[in-house]
Amino acid sequence: MSTAPPPSAHIDEDVPQNEGSKLRTFISILRKFIGVADLAAVRFSLPSQLLEPTPNLEYWNYLDNPSAFAAIGTSDEPLDRMLEVLRFWFTKDLKYVKGKPCKPYNSCLGEFFRCNWEAEDNAPRIDTKSLIASGSGSASSSSSVKSSKNGGDPRTASTVSVSQTATKPTGPTVRISYLTEQTSHHPPVSAFYVSCPEKGLHARGFDQISAKFTGTAIKVSPGEHNLGIFITLEKRDNETYQLKHPAAHLGGILRGSLSVSVGDYAYVTCPQTKLKAILHYIEEGWLGRAQNKVEGVIFKYDPEKDDKVRIKDVPDADVVARLGGVWKDRVVFSLGPKPLDSHPPEKQITIIDLNPLAVAPKSLPPKEKQAENESLTLWDGVTQAIMAKQFSKATNVKVELEEKQREKARERERKNETWKPIFFDQATDKRGTPDLTEKGHQVLERAQKEDWNLEGII
Repeated sequence: MSTAPPPSAHIDEDVPQNEGSKLRTFISILRKFIGVADLAAVRFSLPSQLLEPTPNLEYWNYLDNPSAFAAIGTSDEPLDRMLEVLRFWFTKDLKYVKGKPCKPYNSCLGEFFRCNWEAEDNAPRIDTKSLIASGSGSASSSSSVKSSKNGGDPRTASTVSVSQTATKPTGPTVRISYLTEQTSHHPPVSAFYVSCPEKGLHARGFDQISAKFTGTAIKVSPGEHNLGIFITLEKRDNETYQLKHPAAHLGGILRGSLSVSVGDYAYVTCPQTKLKAILHYIEEGWLGRAQNKVEGVIFKYDPEKDDKVRIKDVPDADVVARLGGVWKDRVVFSLGPKPLDSHPPEKQITIIDLNPLAVAPKSLPPKEKQAENESLTLWDGVTQAIMAKQFSKATNVKVELEEKQREKARERERKNETWKPIFFDQATDKRGTPDLTEKGHQVLERAQKEDWNLEGII
């Protein structure tokens, strides 16, 4: 087991760098890793000027719009529930749509993060039966599909998109609690659990990425332990949806303007309802410019023979809905097997419109209630130094913190001890679904009561 410090770049950290200088430094570091199979496994150390002052476990979550998550499982119809899941899916990367790509801190083994979201319980109800009965995509008297009067893009004529989560909601809210822990260092893996007991809803999974620098872009793919997000509807006989991530690219490195693009397939499956969605992300367009387009299909499938991996493989007879649009902007759907563009605008329903949305605020534990290995406390010295533009100090604090972690690893090696997570039963799992320990359950149960006390747990 290697505990040597990872490679880093040496720059004069006391000289502030503009964005262009930061990017040139970043590129000079990346060039050392051309041909390396997995940058994520190397875990190289960046100068503090290049880091976003945010812990990785805080940054890396999927509830950028918690209202979309809280609405999953509302409908009694299987197709509508699949559409609810997809509506959530298109909001989970809002941070990349609204903000610039960034590099948060590398997580330490045993580090954890917890928070709540107060989600507004106001997502439009998806009711495709009403749409079919009305003979169009317009809102019927029994449908929650909203009709727009703005006279703009005809694709906004009918929508079931969620609205922006208010900082201080005035209407009914649902509390969602979140817990994540770094469960493995080699390879770097974290487990997460999202709990919304009021809605009988939870999600879980392992986060792990594999990254490779091609010379012009960084390709980021799910790691071997990352089998996606597993969402379970407890009130519907534990109906479970597996959402598999596509590969993404961090491009624009040579142009000096970083951006995230996707050119791959994503899959959402539900064995209980026997419905599957295939989403095809189309990356390159005219003269190499990213289109950010997505095409999708929802269809009936056999969980015992799940062999359809491309939209063109799906027979029209099995298709129940089609989707299309720009995943960084607006996505619409239509019912039935006919091509999306063959439907008039009034039959194309907006499932998500990201334009008015922003990343929702989190409710965090007060500083005095946080443990020393809780992300915000663990990295506080580095964060404070970066915010004060004391970059040499930030790097020194970061190096000291990382050296402490290596010393703990050497100590475990000398004692022949195996490290075990506190809040999850397993460090990794071939099923992709981490189980909470009793302590993990206690943390989330207390969070639901806004009780951030860890006494008796750790």
